[in-house]
Amino acid sequence: MTEGTPLPTLKSERLFIDTSTIDPVTSIAVANSVRDAGAGYFIDAPMSGGVVGASAGTLTFMLGAPEALIPRATAALGPMAKRVLPMGPPGSGLKAKLANNYLLALNNIATCEAMHMGIAWGLEPQALASLVNMSTGKCWPSEVNNPVPGVVKTAPASRGYEGGFGVSLMNKDLKLALKACEDAGVKTELGQKAREVYDQLESDPSLKGKDFSVVYRWLGGRE
Repeated sequence: MTEGTPLPTLKSERLFIDTSTIDPVTSIAVANSVRDAGAGYFIDAPMSGGVVGASAGTLTFMLGAPEALIPRATAALGPMAKRVLPMGPPGSGLKAKLANNYLLALNNIATCEAMHMGIAWGLEPQALASLVNMSTGKCWPSEVNNPVPGVVKTAPASRGYEGGFGVSLMNKDLKLALKACEDAGVKTELGQKAREVYDQLESDPSLKGKDFSVVYRWLGGRE
């Protein structure tokens, strides 16, 4: 199809489903442009689950779409998805993902610091992790993606911090979340400090390509 060739006529309006993670302001602007041009509907559906989830068809999609289009979008994403979660009108999927990943970025740093301090005080890593994961400190970075090598055998930390969610990706999502907060006039306190941490990791060639739990190594945690 050459440039400028009109799209073929379809029986129902087209859905343009964007599964990338970008800033909500841009996504909403694109959605409005698509709608105003009469080209169909643009839906934001950022995902989590990575390459492994895509291969297994177990991704989670956060959907920003008009309510009437949720069934069609869910059906389209179904072969790749374990869950499709409607979050609200266009832009809502991205806002939900950025809020979640903002929390993940902070929880990861806090988990790395807590494990580092406990081990430095002489606590046994597995015992400390077990205590955290049955107590109020429990979170995904402590339970599933624990940053201490050997504590969780399937975590990236147990294979040299290879694989997993890269430092650059975490830093990108954190910066998108902070920009979205700035655009909406939302005050944050911890995000700026977290961004400094991930910026330092990303500037270090030995850490940049690693899973974001490598914050533990950056802190000087015992491996």
